[in-house]
Amino acid sequence: MPSKPSPARALRQLRPSDLRGVARLATQATASISRVAEGVHQSVLGSMGLPGGPEPGRARGLTGMVYEGVRGVTRLVDAGLQAALFRLEPFIATPGDAQDVPRERQAVLAALNGVMGDRLAEDGNPLATCMGFYQQGRPLDPAALAATGTASGHLLVLVHGLCMNDLQWEHEGYDHGAHLAQALSCTPVYLRYNTGLHTSTNGAELARQLQTLVAAWPVPVTQLSMVGHSMGGLVARSACQQAEQAGLPWRGLLRHLVCLGTPHHGAPLERAGHWVDALLGSTPYSRPFARLAQLRSGGITDLRHGHVLDADWQGRDRFRKSPDVRTHLPLPEGVLCCTVAATLAAQRSPVAERLVGDGLVPLHSALGWHDDPARRLAFAAAQQCVVHRVGHLQLLGDARVARQLALWLAPAG
Repeated sequence: MPSKPSPARALRQLRPSDLRGVARLATQATASISRVAEGVHQSVLGSMGLPGGPEPGRARGLTGMVYEGVRGVTRLVDAGLQAALFRLEPFIATPGDAQDVPRERQAVLAALNGVMGDRLAEDGNPLATCMGFYQQGRPLDPAALAATGTASGHLLVLVHGLCMNDLQWEHEGYDHGAHLAQALSCTPVYLRYNTGLHTSTNGAELARQLQTLVAAWPVPVTQLSMVGHSMGGLVARSACQQAEQAGLPWRGLLRHLVCLGTPHHGAPLERAGHWVDALLGSTPYSRPFARLAQLRSGGITDLRHGHVLDADWQGRDRFRKSPDVRTHLPLPEGVLCCTVAATLAAQRSPVAERLVGDGLVPLHSALGWHDDPARRLAFAAAQQCVVHRVGHLQLLGDARVARQLALWLAPAG
């Protein structure tokens, strides 16, 4: 078990811009709590037959003015704090050694972005993660690769899952990217991105950044491989589709797409979160607290059914109970598409596979199976791998998965 970080080490993880980000979250939380309190107030008055305010959940008269006043003062405080802290940032030295990789800080930011990254990005919060390619926790520099001669023609892109980051491909001292670099002489690069954004939004940005990366690569790229864990597989599939539609040249270089524990047809835990919304909204007294349950980001709600396209979510209330109305997206053509699915069961068991799977993703969803044959993903039998007694995160360090990846990604012939 990792040791608990000391207060001094925790302080070294902080950056000046974090102060602005935390201050913005605090003021937003204050405004949100005032809306919840106002909603409870109005629900109680409504149950007694008293008239409500101009809008549902809003109080009237002097009471409504008080709540609006609290929110107005909060907005003024937020604006003052943001302006003052922004001016102070250039004069505050970044603590700690700049060469240190702040793993704990990055893990916290990754989790925060997974839960509410869409809100952070929309608000311009400095805590929002920007997409980019990394190696060993540092931004990728193609020029440095050229100087050291460490770039190969086989480019391997690894795309992490929800609430994670590029550093978390290392699992208990093992890293699929490093292993494949040694086994296949490929060059791994690790995507870092805001997992709270919609998968199709991330897919579009990945398609664009991949084109820039391939163009700047020190040597001609002869083949491109992508490995996505969990949500990363959905983002990779979305990027392939959007690159093909835009005619981006890198799409023609793609030879392999491997998904590890990807919820191609959704994850039941997100659906369980959706039912929390319905339960909280069932009575006038608990209904205002549904706002808190609806904090889940667009990226999380995309996992309900496995959204990969803009059309899957645009123009829809993502917190409303609805059937699966996705546009079916087949696997990309001309690419060796492979999938690894895990189950906590010791052996094949229909109940464990459908209800438990790897603890987060059911086996059938990870394999692309669907009750409707028209929606099934056509992974060939030889490109499917099922590992037993393995959990969702253990896919990142399982030796059987490592051997299978090396076999699938090996050059043809």
